[in-house]
Amino acid sequence: MSDFLDGLSSSRLLAIIRGTDRDASIRAAVALVDEGVRYLEVSLNTPDAVHVIAAVRQEVGDRATVGAGTVLTADDAGRVAAAGGQFIVTPAVSASVAAGVRAQLPVIAGALTPTEVYSAMDQGATAIKLFPASLGGPRFLSALRDPFPAIPFVPVGGVDEAAAADYLARGAVAVGVGSPLVGDSASGGDLTELRQRARRYLELAAAVAG
Repeated sequence: MSDFLDGLSSSRLLAIIRGTDRDASIRAAVALVDEGVRYLEVSLNTPDAVHVIAAVRQEVGDRATVGAGTVLTADDAGRVAAAGGQFIVTPAVSASVAAGVRAQLPVIAGALTPTEVYSAMDQGATAIKLFPASLGGPRFLSALRDPFPAIPFVPVGGVDEAAAADYLARGAVAVGVGSPLVGDSASGGDLTELRQRARRYLELAAAVAG
């Protein structure tokens, strides 16, 4: 689990694939990896998501770490593990947190309030998905880090480029970015624009890290 967190903290960017087309989602994920994105989350809301995870893993090999998002139930966690998913992300403190821990998968658990943050970490979560981060913004992350300075936070939800820089500057280990980065590429949209956005986010992450 520490290797996963160390790698994510170094990369500082988690790309979230949520599309309406299976093959387009695979193409978008591979394009992101080609540009240098190293952590990918495929939402289980994506059609045939477990196939997407398996296909992307086969295509990119060890160039990226590929997991699943919107993992709500123990059954969801089991399906992800069977497909070769390397981590899970939950939108809430649900049964999937404990199930992911039992499956020895890193878990980024969705939480917003201090009670949810504490509960998720108490159940064995590797990091906290601060969600929806847009509700409180970067200043809310700072407020949470006062009582929880050692907890790794990954803000998700409405993280555009400006917000990403602010969250990282305030101590987030990484940011999770869906539509501001992926756009409509996972539903058949333009990959050239996706690649351009990926470069900007990666440059931003590198600049804040430096």
